[in-house]
Amino acid sequence: MFAILAAILYRSAPAQARVNDSIPPITFDNWTPDRVDDDELEEFRVSFPSPVVTGDPSNDEVRLRVILPRRRTGPVPVVVLLHFWGASDQRMERSLAGDLARQGVASALVSLPYHMERTPAGARSGERAILPDPALLVRTMTQAVLDVRRSVDFLVTRPELDRDRIGLAGTSLGSIVGSLVYATEPRIETAAFMLGGIDVAHILWHSSRVVKVRDELRKQGFTEDRLRAALTAIEPGAFLEHRRGRTFVIGGKYDTVVPAADTQKLIDALPGCETLWLDTGHYGGVFVQRRVMKLVAQFFAVEFTKGGFVPPKKLYAPTLRIAVQANTESGMQVGIGIDVWKSNARGDLFSSFVLTPRGPQLYLGARIDRGLSIGAFATPKRVSPGVFWSTVL
Repeated sequence: MFAILAAILYRSAPAQARVNDSIPPITFDNWTPDRVDDDELEEFRVSFPSPVVTGDPSNDEVRLRVILPRRRTGPVPVVVLLHFWGASDQRMERSLAGDLARQGVASALVSLPYHMERTPAGARSGERAILPDPALLVRTMTQAVLDVRRSVDFLVTRPELDRDRIGLAGTSLGSIVGSLVYATEPRIETAAFMLGGIDVAHILWHSSRVVKVRDELRKQGFTEDRLRAALTAIEPGAFLEHRRGRTFVIGGKYDTVVPAADTQKLIDALPGCETLWLDTGHYGGVFVQRRVMKLVAQFFAVEFTKGGFVPPKKLYAPTLRIAVQANTESGMQVGIGIDVWKSNARGDLFSSFVLTPRGPQLYLGARIDRGLSIGAFATPKRVSPGVFWSTVL
């Protein structure tokens, strides 16, 4: 019901802003210092009106937090940090901000529309950011992009920051929004995209994270092609064609939230970008999060100075699976597995050590469909054939 009413109100509103529109200049308030119990960091906050008015006062105000290294001489570079969908805090971004500060780089943390303090009363953080209405999706994504671009307008007014060295880093939804910002904001020349991608329609149509949204779109008669046509205005690939800069993309080989194929599309749209693929899905990167954050901070530190960042060829991350298995010996049961061998990058053949309620097993199988494989289970007593359905974290 909410989506229907919101869509009616939206369609009766004036023409919508576009992600590459010029943003009307405004006069910004001075930032306010926040108390931080850290000898290495200073933190400041500021708020200002969003360039897009949705009618919800909490959502129509942009909140920006800037974290600076205390030990600095002259203006320092700054990186805009964008969070994932549904984030209720910015702990991950603050962790990266700390790593950046130790490299002499400031950070600007932006709360995306309908998240955290921008969440409407009675809703969960991020709940209204992705609704089964393409017109609302276009408006929300456009607002997110223009909010970040106005944040850059503020950052270039601060004498503490180097207006010629501005970067951006985003995770998941923040990466998708960030790729649109990077495509339309020439003042950002350096960017890192983590677990993101382009081809928004394909992401929505194949993501394991938005099943209910996709089902509702199908009920409304949408197909993937029809959805793609409706989302042209916010498709990063439509704006990235002539964009050149220093970029770094980190993807999950087995990601089903932002499919790995869409991460590859982003890589293909960024000539010369550095890449790193983790042996995980969308969530398994949490086990190497600290190492990833330090690596991203290193990328910006190098690119803001001498340039020529080269990522490691591999960053070990465990491939963890949540599985449902059935075999002739123990029947059907659930388990948690960790891969111990793969025949290739796709894992067409793989072996996984699986913990189940009936004891540990070693599985060796061949993938026959997404998540489904057939093979053999080995226990200390016997080997039995079976099937194995799993999703990689």
